[in-house]
Amino acid sequence: MSVIIKEVVTKKELEKFVKFNIDLYKDNPYQIPGLIEEEMVTHDREKNPAFEVCEATYFLAYKDGEIAGRIAGIINKNSNETWKQKRARFGFVDFIDDTEVVDALFKAVSDWAKEKGMEELQGPMGYTDMDHEGMLVEGFDQLGTMATIYNYPYYPKHMERMGFTKDQDWREFKIFVPREGVPEKHLRIGEIVKRKYGLSIRKFKNKKEIMPYAHKLFNTLNEAYAPLYGFSKLTPKQIDYYINMYIPMLRYDLVTIVTRDKDDEVVAFGISLPSLSRAMQKAKGHLFPFGWIYLLKALKSKPKVVDLYLMGVLPEYQSKGVNALLFNDLIPIYNRLGVEYAESNPELETNNAVQAQWDYFKREHHKTRRAYIKNIG
Repeated sequence: MSVIIKEVVTKKELEKFVKFNIDLYKDNPYQIPGLIEEEMVTHDREKNPAFEVCEATYFLAYKDGEIAGRIAGIINKNSNETWKQKRARFGFVDFIDDTEVVDALFKAVSDWAKEKGMEELQGPMGYTDMDHEGMLVEGFDQLGTMATIYNYPYYPKHMERMGFTKDQDWREFKIFVPREGVPEKHLRIGEIVKRKYGLSIRKFKNKKEIMPYAHKLFNTLNEAYAPLYGFSKLTPKQIDYYINMYIPMLRYDLVTIVTRDKDDEVVAFGISLPSLSRAMQKAKGHLFPFGWIYLLKALKSKPKVVDLYLMGVLPEYQSKGVNALLFNDLIPIYNRLGVEYAESNPELETNNAVQAQWDYFKREHHKTRRAYIKNIG
């Protein structure tokens, strides 16, 4: 039977779209399933403010009466304006190892993109930089993280077969926590930059204490990430959306913010979390009835692994040693908890400044992921 492509129109169809990823990787030991409820909100045009600047479509592929693949087509208008491009994105893509299915999915998205006047198709990417992006090309035997995509090894083979080429790579590292404590050089640098630039470290015990810095943190993120691949600045509504989503799940002892003494603005931030990978696997895509228990237990645990979820430094303070202040604060905390290593999460291979900050630590490059691109004009 030939492949049938159906555009997702109803909420019930969207739920099938979301659940296909979980079904395809049901018994995979490395995949970290997302939360169905959360992803439904991500694709909700009324609830996700990304749709202020994005438009999207979703397709399901059926073969022999069963769902065999899914793909989203996304156009981020702000990104295209920022980078002077006419690009559509593909994202939230999954498929069985079947040439006919894969070709039909990408034809559907390419045709949609061309109708919208786009000239190139890139991905996998989401609506914003806060969504999952990058197809795994190395590290298929490594446990995924909450912030990343896992995919089977046959995915990149199909991308190359269809004529997609590498546009950008991200690297991921295991960064081992030094048992001897903060490297002496980091301590010296931290003290120097703190005095030279008039900086202070902020720590928090609860939501009430951190909220005055939440918007400042995202404003710093907007400035720090502005030059990075495909990034478009988050709008005020998007910032509110992410604050409401992420602040409640923070582990406050693992959050460090560096502020400027003269105006209390956020100069740098480091947000880490206990690894939620195993808890997410146990939740199997559902927060209720028991998923929240696994997640809460993991959040309150003494973790062996932490995820470096978000880090950023204002451009005018980059390469000046400010990030040493973050590590000087977090490393003793990691050691008290018994953390063995941190997952860096994706770092652009061209972002030498970010990768250079690990030079003083034992590290292991264990995963690589890729954004592909193809001319569709």
